[in-house]
Amino acid sequence: MDTSLKLLKTEAEYNIALERTIEIFHVAEGTPESDELDILLLLIKDYEDRHYIIPGPDPIEVIKLKLEEKGLKQKDLEPIIGSKGYVSQVLSGKKELTLKMVKGLHQYLGISADIFLADTK
Repeated sequence: MDTSLKLLKTEAEYNIALERTIEIFHVAEGTPESDELDILLLLIKDYEDRHYIIPGPDPIEVIKLKLEEKGLKQKDLEPIIGSKGYVSQVLSGKKELTLKMVKGLHQYLGISADIFLADTK
C-alpha cells in the first residue's frame, strides 16, 4: 500500500489518483491494495466534492417528467398553476413558479420541495 496518500490538492494529483484507482480497481478484498483503493476512493470523492459541482435537476423538467410518469397532461396542472396559457408559460420557462405553485406541485405530483429550491445554474 502507498503510505504517501494525502489530500488531493491539484488536478495533477487527482489524475494520478484516478490512474492508480483504475490499476487496482479489481484487487482482492482484504489485501493492502484493497485498503489503498478504499482510501483513494475517499480522496477522489473529496476532491470532486470540492472542485466539481453537479447542478441539481431543472424543476420544470422534473414537473414534465412527473406528468409523463403519472399519465397526466398540462391541463391537469390548471387548478394548481392557473389558466391553460399560464401553465404553458410556466412549463416553457417564460413565467416563474410561485411559492403557492411549488406547494401545490409538491402535494399533487409528489415532487420534493428541495428540487424547487436548488440552484440549477
